[in-house]
Amino acid sequence: MQHHELFALAERTRENAYAPYSHYTVGAALLCASGKVYTGVNIENASFGATNCAERTALFSAVAAGERDFVAIAVAGGRQGEASGDCTPCGICRQVLAEFADPDLAVILKDGTHTLGELLPLSFTESKL
Repeated sequence: MQHHELFALAERTRENAYAPYSHYTVGAALLCASGKVYTGVNIENASFGATNCAERTALFSAVAAGERDFVAIAVAGGRQGEASGDCTPCGICRQVLAEFADPDLAVILKDGTHTLGELLPLSFTESKL
């Protein structure tokens, strides 16, 4: 799957987000080495700490299905009802991605493609335990 196709899927998936508090909706599409794609959306909760980001929703779904090898993730987000704007994974999502992916994981955003290593250069990994 091409990067622009993965980003378009993240944009479409964003429509399913549940964001009644922030009105900021995010969609993610995670491409596995197997060729399967898992999508996720942000799901807010009145107890804000119980909110889950789109990137982690996609990753957790993939891991629950037995996937452990990831190629790329696309993230699209913005105010509800507006075209997706610049939206990068939050720090928690970057760290969770680092648990399962190499620093060269492609992170596809509206402004282009970055690597996870560029977005989280000093991740906390198993080697630091």
